Amino acid sequence: AGALLAFLWFNINPARFFMGDTGAMSLGVTLGVLAMFTNTELFLPVIGLVFALESLSVILQIASRKLRGKKLFLSTPIHHHLEAIGWSEPKIVMRFWVIAAVTSAVGLVLYLLDPTI
Repeated sequence: AGALLAFLWFNINPARFFMGDTGAMSLGVTLGVLAMFTNTELFLPVIGLVFALESLSVILQIASRKLRGKKLFLSTPIHHHLEAIGWSEPKIVMRFWVIAAVTSAVGLVLYLLDPTI
């Protein structure tokens, strides 16, 4: 956790370090394995809402293009759509951080209320 906090500190705009795909995938696998070991898999969509929305936007875009022949978003994943409509990168990052913090807190509260879920 400390290493990730240090990484976030140096990754604030303008970023000096980038995690890259390998680091992000390793972190995702680690979180998934920890969830399986602690029997908290059902909390992953709650605490990972931002990641779920990013993935869902791509799935919806592909489905819309296949079924209706039209794009649903200007670009996917959703953060690229937000950039395309004029949001700045720091604004998008801060909004996603707030959403991630809130959903993480909700997941923690749900776990503390009933860890058997």
